[in-house]
Amino acid sequence: MIRYTLRCEKDHSFDSWFPSAEGYERLCAQGLLACAICGSSRVEKSLMAPAVRGARESAAVPAEAKAEHPLASPGNAMEEAFAALRLQIEANSDYVGLNFAAEARAMHQGSLPERPIYGEARLAEARALLEEGVPVAPLPFLPRRKVN
Repeated sequence: MIRYTLRCEKDHSFDSWFPSAEGYERLCAQGLLACAICGSSRVEKSLMAPAVRGARESAAVPAEAKAEHPLASPGNAMEEAFAALRLQIEANSDYVGLNFAAEARAMHQGSLPERPIYGEARLAEARALLEEGVPVAPLPFLPRRKVN
């Protein structure tokens, strides 16, 4: 695994993990990389310094101290999991935007063929879908069109 610091066209900086340098190049060439902050697909590697720590320094930090602030460092496991989830959902689902509630309801009632979708719904719409037995769940990220 390799961690790169990436930068988008709007100068947002964020970190991401890749299986290899070739893995990064492949995702970049396919246009599958996007800014974690604004959603821009114009992303490139930024200048970075390797994070090398001596054995003594690693041993000096107790595990409890590392576990105290799991979100304190960029590129933590939770952020990476959310980014991977987002990529998977976007690659395998149709974005239906504000029509989400109507599309989900129509598929549940059988008037539209079932397919994986994601979109936006007001809280009252989402609550009504759940009360009707439509299986929906909130996503831990905003759609790219809503992010500035």
